[in-house]
Amino acid sequence: MQPLRTFSVFPKLPKQLEPLWILARNYWFAWNHGIEALFADIDPEMWKACDKNPVWMLNHASQSSLNHLSEDPLYLERLNRLVSNLETYLNSPPSYSFEDTEPGKPAIAYFSFEFGISPCLPIYSGGLGILAGDHLKSASDLNIPLVGIGLAYAQGYFRQYMTPDGWQQEKYPDYDFNQMPLSLVKDKDGKRLTITINLGNEPLSAQIWEANVGRIKLLLLDTNIAENREELRSITARLYGGNLEMRLRQEILLGIGGLTALAKLGRYPKVIHMNEGHSAFAVLERVRLLIKESGLTFEVAVEVAASGSIFTTHTPVPAGNDRFPPDLMHKYFEAYAKDMGLAFKVFMALGRENPHDDNETFCMTVLALRLSVFNNGVSKLHGRVSRHMWRKVWPQFPEDDVPIGSNTNGIHAPTWVAKDMSDLFDQYLGSTWREDPDNDRIWAQAANIPDWELWRVHEKLRERLVDFVRRKMRDQCLARGMRQKDILAVESILNPKALTIGFARRFATYKRAQLLLQDKESLLRIIGNKERPVQFIFAGKAHPQDQDGKRLMQEIITVYRSPEFRMNMIFLEDYDMDIAAHLISGCDVWLNNPRRPLEACGTSGMKAVFNGVMQFSTLDGWWDEAWKPDNSLGWAIGKGEEYENQSLQDAVELKTLYKILESEIIPDFYDRENGNLPFNWIKRMRDALVHFGPRFQSNRMVQEYLHTSYIPACKTHHELYKGGFAPAKELNQWRMGIMTKWDNLVIKDVRTSSGEPNLHVGQPVSVTAKVFLADIKPEHLRLDIYMGTVGQDNSFSRRKIKPMQPDGPVIDGWQIYKGEFTPKEPGKFGFTVRAMPSHPLLPAPHSIGLVRWAAAE
Repeated sequence: MQPLRTFSVFPKLPKQLEPLWILARNYWFAWNHGIEALFADIDPEMWKACDKNPVWMLNHASQSSLNHLSEDPLYLERLNRLVSNLETYLNSPPSYSFEDTEPGKPAIAYFSFEFGISPCLPIYSGGLGILAGDHLKSASDLNIPLVGIGLAYAQGYFRQYMTPDGWQQEKYPDYDFNQMPLSLVKDKDGKRLTITINLGNEPLSAQIWEANVGRIKLLLLDTNIAENREELRSITARLYGGNLEMRLRQEILLGIGGLTALAKLGRYPKVIHMNEGHSAFAVLERVRLLIKESGLTFEVAVEVAASGSIFTTHTPVPAGNDRFPPDLMHKYFEAYAKDMGLAFKVFMALGRENPHDDNETFCMTVLALRLSVFNNGVSKLHGRVSRHMWRKVWPQFPEDDVPIGSNTNGIHAPTWVAKDMSDLFDQYLGSTWREDPDNDRIWAQAANIPDWELWRVHEKLRERLVDFVRRKMRDQCLARGMRQKDILAVESILNPKALTIGFARRFATYKRAQLLLQDKESLLRIIGNKERPVQFIFAGKAHPQDQDGKRLMQEIITVYRSPEFRMNMIFLEDYDMDIAAHLISGCDVWLNNPRRPLEACGTSGMKAVFNGVMQFSTLDGWWDEAWKPDNSLGWAIGKGEEYENQSLQDAVELKTLYKILESEIIPDFYDRENGNLPFNWIKRMRDALVHFGPRFQSNRMVQEYLHTSYIPACKTHHELYKGGFAPAKELNQWRMGIMTKWDNLVIKDVRTSSGEPNLHVGQPVSVTAKVFLADIKPEHLRLDIYMGTVGQDNSFSRRKIKPMQPDGPVIDGWQIYKGEFTPKEPGKFGFTVRAMPSHPLLPAPHSIGLVRWAAAE
């Protein structure tokens, strides 16, 4: 018998609890323990089961629980206080003003393929998405007028489970956005708002979901609507799913569709920040619109668009930089290029390292670099690696001068610091560590945390991790249909008092998750020591198409399931933000052993450090700039060597790993002679908080973007728009003139005040140079002394720049320049002189790509 009619039945929220909806519809709950506790109190088990989703919780909670809480005065007092706190937070005035930006409108649009905001918004896969989520949260805390743009993946990233032989399998649940803290964007008549763009030769429509991330709006495009045919509806089905053509379609939607959505909503940000190259079509679309709507030439439109663009590259691994073959680009962009007035060959050159190679693929990273004035890697080392990777884009410059800087990533501490640890910080650092987290003075007070209190909190977090792991392992055993005996056995896995080492990240081969297993004899010796027990917890996912990564994972799982290891080694399935939060707070040591220099940054280690977990890593990513040689803040595997022979590198670093583990880490952790506390270990924990607290937070990172990129980009972009783009046209005309004259520029007769080959440290040296200006005005030329230490190959190993000044009048086209340098340290030292174009509206001299060096005499 079938029902005549069906209904969806929801609990009726008592009037006293209606403010819960205010808290449920803003992801501010993701970094406020008080709000999370409020929802958890409705039903603790349901709260865990629904991935901490407050909207789902309110739609499925038992009526009796809600009725009971509606009569609890303490609960109601907490609820009203938290709602008041959120309203105060949202209504505070902006902290920063931007040129020509309407109040309440965003000045910056932050585009990203994925966002890790909360476990209940599963549109992230790993570090890139988590970083994007932390970026939005810090932008919210700093009250910066920014809007996020992404895609609403109906099936998110895959959920992971393992076969009996340890092979990764993927499942893709269908998510209901109506049961998430999201709202469908509607027009003034209350109808669903959609956008339509051209996808090759056919239209593609998308609706828009909006998420409130504190003060920040995150817009997510969704193609799963009736207006699209079935194949196009699947564009937003899966994150990193499908083939190369699907990836191109997604990136067209993100970039071109994202900019279209902003315009439809009446939001015209001055600055576009591309978080990785996936969204580079956004700047290209801005160029096209400037041509079509403002009548600008292609060159002027690029000038304007690039002036307001920031590009952050996240990967030094070639596979992480999307490339599309010419025939696929032709299918989707032939008409687009024509609409811009460009020959397709010229269009393709925008995304090629060698613009003249018709067979080269179209690279999104190259496109982003060419259309952005501000480019950066995500750690100092990654900045250097990126300059090497992309030096062909600027063939005129020495590698060190390739215009890719660095802004080291940070983490959003209020999100990632465990509640017990944050309570301890409140007591000894003061509550302002959340609002002003990059303050040296605040974090210096971590030195005052008593040994016993810091250790008590840390041990509680380890015990909580062990309990969490046991529950997770029990669920894994039940899912595989294991015997009751085996299920009961997991209740005793791991030791809540043992040294616990965590390794959790994406299972890419360069991250070497299996390195530890290559010496099973040493591993057995360590975990078999009953007096000084050691245990390991692994977690992570391999990309569905990464067979090598899956084999590494299978190797680890095979080992941990063997009788010798099963009580001391664990692999947790389906790594996500919730598992990460338990691991980075409950482990004692965070192990990270990528092949240098292939880790761009690695923020999981930062999250661990903020919870008192010690770092043990190769000198790669952020750890390369954070580690101290005395090991007082954590341990390094190697000294930053880079190997051509990977097998040799693995062998050397494996030996180093075990040596440090057995001779330093384990003895230090178990040195408990006085009061049963590892005083030296606790001192390391405190020192790490003091030194790393102000440096590796996303608030510091976002403020750095603000002052080095956002504000300058907004200012220049605003200037170029004035008077119907008159300054932009003037700048472009000047640029064309400079480029025609540049070949005739000459630098010669470089002389110094010292004719001797030897100098003393601190001895100033005057330099003069004679420059033939080739009709270039002196104010449009920047002349520099390019100086520094010189290596054995006679090239600069470190260099500094010191400007020179015109001296006297221009005579027959020649101008004398003068400057001075002073060697600061002994050794081989050299200098030369270079010229670059300069203009008040030019955001950076490198943007023209012209440089002239003094001629050898």
